[in-house]
Amino acid sequence: MKRALALFTTLALIAPQVALAAEEEEFDPSVEFEQHEWIPIHVGPVDLSITKAVAYLMLGSVLTMALGIVLMRWRTGVSPDRRQSAGELIYDIAQTNVAEQGLPSKAIGRWFPYVATLLLFIFVVNLIGFIPLPLSDETFHLFGLELPTLGIYAATSSLSVTLALALMSWVFTHVEGIRANGVRGYFGSFMPSGMPPFTFKWAIPLSLLYALEILGQVMRLVSLSVRLYANMLAGHMLILTFIGLMFVLETVVLAPLVIPAATAFYLFEVIIVVGIQAYIFAALSAIYIGSAIEPEH
Repeated sequence: MKRALALFTTLALIAPQVALAAEEEEFDPSVEFEQHEWIPIHVGPVDLSITKAVAYLMLGSVLTMALGIVLMRWRTGVSPDRRQSAGELIYDIAQTNVAEQGLPSKAIGRWFPYVATLLLFIFVVNLIGFIPLPLSDETFHLFGLELPTLGIYAATSSLSVTLALALMSWVFTHVEGIRANGVRGYFGSFMPSGMPPFTFKWAIPLSLLYALEILGQVMRLVSLSVRLYANMLAGHMLILTFIGLMFVLETVVLAPLVIPAATAFYLFEVIIVVGIQAYIFAALSAIYIGSAIEPEH
């Protein structure tokens, strides 16, 4: 009952923001994902301005560090309570299901902190994206004060954010591959073993194979970033679209239909997609780094 009430409250908080947008202009859920400069910071051609996505990333970073300290470092004991048990569960998932499945045993000590941080950070950022927070471009007036409205937004629904996360894993993959195997050994592993020597006769097919392998490495970066971005963006768009139908058509007759549909998508995203996408991103990062350390060709 409490969960149902909390969910109803969440949807009720979203509705006024959508209604306000509908009154002022044609309803367009993609507007919620536009980035506007809150605090402009420009260093030459580089734009370091604080936007909604940056604010959510800052909040996610603080919460991730707080969770790590509270669950895994603060007042731990031999007989764990619920708080410590939750921390141990997260640690076990990161260790058993992410690090040990993708990394060779000799590299777990070096790269476990990275993949575990990825798992927890992306999970936290995804999760707070479904909690109504006063981090919005829209405002309302209360007792003469201009305050931001409550809204939901996921920083991982921005391609620039997911691309930056994917770029870190991609760069670390190749750096670690070179460190473990040397430049010649690592890039030589791009070709399958047992191939004929590079002669004029085999120049074209071998070059094509090598080019395809390089393309595959680039596509890892694309798929890793787009997968997370597309899933989070689609979930938020569906929720906002279903709720917004009532205001676009200016009728509450659709409420019995659109509110349960939006609720179903909300629960699906929070219960399943948030955790699954964090796990997939961290697990693939571990697999890519592990495959660079020990090429399987």
